Amino acid sequence: MGPEFLLKKQNPDGGWAYLQGGSWTEPSVYATLALLAAGEARAARRGIDWLIATERPGGGWASRPGVGESSWVTALAALVPEERLGRDAHRRAIAWLLSTRGEDTTFLYTLRLRLLGRSPSTDYVHPGWPWTKGAAAWVGPTSAAVLALDRESKLHPDPKVSERVQAGRQFLLAHTCAAGGWNHGAIAAWGENMAPYPETTGMALLALRGVRAPQIDRSLATGQKFLATASADAQNWLRLGLSAHNCLPANYQPPGGIPYRTVPEVALNCLAAQGGLA
Repeated sequence: MGPEFLLKKQNPDGGWAYLQGGSWTEPSVYATLALLAAGEARAARRGIDWLIATERPGGGWASRPGVGESSWVTALAALVPEERLGRDAHRRAIAWLLSTRGEDTTFLYTLRLRLLGRSPSTDYVHPGWPWTKGAAAWVGPTSAAVLALDRESKLHPDPKVSERVQAGRQFLLAHTCAAGGWNHGAIAAWGENMAPYPETTGMALLALRGVRAPQIDRSLATGQKFLATASADAQNWLRLGLSAHNCLPANYQPPGGIPYRTVPEVALNCLAAQGGLA
């Protein structure tokens, strides 16, 4: 399935559901980016109009209309080309990302821990991003934020933006599993090393494009092993992440029989085939 599936699934309001029903921000951004890459300008414009209409007061996007707080999907909206989303809306999205960090790395939270005689998070110097403000940072939202801010830094160089990109990448490197790759963020629990996941490994590798480090070498090898995973989501993110490092095997063939059913699965598959997400 490809762009024709996305065209068929577009809601009357211009957005997309994950599969059916009301529109959500995450599938709407992925579908819009995929249609832009496919040259489906009219449908993509409707998707962008939906995004513009659903921006929350003060900047940022919620997971869907009606939810009362902005979240990590703001980073996805910031991946829509600035000239299409609008300069002001794009800048508000970037400002929201710059003002957001994991709650466990804020000054007040760290001070509270010190007063209680507890050690603060080791991520204080290199904070990542949470799913929503007030929560701890995780690999998924940090990867998305780094992608958006890295693009912003290249288009509009700014020390504040580049500093957050580097901090986010250091967060990801610090949360690499011992065997390589990433899970949601916990690398050990109860004295045991935690295992990586294929989807988050692909996402983090994409965010770490152009970075050289031993953790990445291990993770590229892990990502290549994960290519045997029979999951559409895993295949999409691994293709994007490995391709960002020119490490997708030349003879790559996805495992047979994988169903691509949801809008994000189909849209990301299109983007992987068309050259990438960012």
